[in-house]
Amino acid sequence: MQKKIAIVQISEAGSDIAATLQRQLSAESIFRTDVGRRWTEFDAFVFIGAMGICVRTIAPYVNDKHEDPAVVCVDTIGLNVISVLSGHIGGANQLTRDIAAALGAREVITTQSDNAGLWALDTFAERFQWAVASNDDMNECIFAFVNRKPTALLMDVCDEGTNFMEKTLPPHVTVVDSLADVDPARYSLIIIVSPFNRCAPAGLLALHFVPTVATLGFGLASHPDDYEDIYNQIDEAMSQTGILPCYKRCCTIDVKKDEEFCAVLTDELGKELVFYTAEQLAAVEVPTPSETVRKHVGTPSVCEAAAILGSHHGKLIVPKVKGRNWTAALAIDHRYLREKTGHIEIVGAGPGNPDLISVRGRQLLERADLILYAGSLVPRELTDCHKAGAVVRSSADMNLEEQCALMKEHYDQGHYIVRLHTGDPCIFGAIQEQMAFFDTHHMSYHITPGISSFLAAAAELQSQFTIPERCQTIILTRGEGRTPMPEKEQLHLLARSQSTMCIFLSASIVDDVQRELLQEYPEDTPVAACYHLTWPDQKIYRGQLKDLARIVHDNHLTLTTMLVVGEAIDNRHGLSELYNKHFTHLFRQGEA
Repeated sequence: MQKKIAIVQISEAGSDIAATLQRQLSAESIFRTDVGRRWTEFDAFVFIGAMGICVRTIAPYVNDKHEDPAVVCVDTIGLNVISVLSGHIGGANQLTRDIAAALGAREVITTQSDNAGLWALDTFAERFQWAVASNDDMNECIFAFVNRKPTALLMDVCDEGTNFMEKTLPPHVTVVDSLADVDPARYSLIIIVSPFNRCAPAGLLALHFVPTVATLGFGLASHPDDYEDIYNQIDEAMSQTGILPCYKRCCTIDVKKDEEFCAVLTDELGKELVFYTAEQLAAVEVPTPSETVRKHVGTPSVCEAAAILGSHHGKLIVPKVKGRNWTAALAIDHRYLREKTGHIEIVGAGPGNPDLISVRGRQLLERADLILYAGSLVPRELTDCHKAGAVVRSSADMNLEEQCALMKEHYDQGHYIVRLHTGDPCIFGAIQEQMAFFDTHHMSYHITPGISSFLAAAAELQSQFTIPERCQTIILTRGEGRTPMPEKEQLHLLARSQSTMCIFLSASIVDDVQRELLQEYPEDTPVAACYHLTWPDQKIYRGQLKDLARIVHDNHLTLTTMLVVGEAIDNRHGLSELYNKHFTHLFRQGEA
């Protein structure tokens, strides 16, 4: 959510800085005399001027760090940006960093945890969308933590927040696998990240974060009269099973779209709500099917099936529970769970350079027990981040059966498996057969996208593949080799649009490719043969379509070559006039 920020310019000397920050922060300029009257209207106040004047201005209105807005002070020369009030909870520390970056100034932050390089625990709930279920005072826990008292960390899930904690683990924090490992004589504080109700050992300070990682599936009786209280009833029922409120989304059958309870979920509680058809729900195997439910809505399960679908076929943590006018079940996506249950993540490695894998992809590689990478296409260096003890195998010398058998072996041991494919796995990634195997054996899997080589081609060619009024379509395809192409997707038919065409896996049949393309493209159409895009030995050869085959043959290019065809390559002609014509009004709106 965009924060509402006020700029308070104390003297004329800071006018340039005030104007810059007003634009950068989409802020409103107000007078110093208006600060008290408008104290609760803004999320943050940025004073431009002397610190003493800033402090005297806000002093009568300071109340509580959980309620006060952030206050930042910038000197009139723009040398220092100082976090004054609500550094963590109000976001003044982060705003200080943002302003310092915008001005090229020095940030001044006095919060102990920031300066000591420790976690700002009081920001985690908002930062990672966690709830706090701790009975102990947050300030006491923070005091113990920043004073480096021995701290235990118990994590039942794996998400953005826990990934951050593991990467930045302070020396006085020890990760434990269970509460049984936490000796009160050894630790002063325990930090728990879990959707499960965990009772900390007596004598320890405890800070319990509840990550929103679960999917709630629910079914409803027709027009229940207690619809406003159903959510609380479900919460209570879940708590009795040991689950704290941790719902990422709520799911049910589409015939309930108009129920008033659904409106309560979205309009009053702000929950994400997903609907499924009876056919989608009926295809899911559940532990407690009901013939009565099937007769009424056409599927033997609503709540359990909806929870499983909404969690990407995750683990059903709470099977169906019944209320007076409702049923509910809860599931968690396997990628969030740290339990020793097998899971396969199909990850896009990007075009080759290890820096071009996604942040999520890198994190998954660091977590994996088995990394099976396409060795003939993916550089080995991409797997160098693996954890100690992980198995790292190239699939270059393995057939499909051997690959699947290896993944199944590790899956059955409860291992986390990364199947690493080049580019984006869904574009000529050969994952269809593997997914069919996973489906047959009811194995949990998920796909993490990657940067495709056609995007790397555009970047390395310094070309925009879509040009207004000239070319607005990109075709991703391949030539017809040993694998036949559908008749309607023959290259000469696709070429009729003269769009930007990126041709995969076709260097070995470049003569046929050139012949088909020349049926529709002019012979002087720009082309590029891109070998090992973003690899250390990358080579790019430009030319015209009539010379494409010769370029490939003369340079002995192989299967790891992307062929790009189209006038968008290196095209700069007439773009200034075109952009002025179409987009000047947008710039004017922005200035306004």
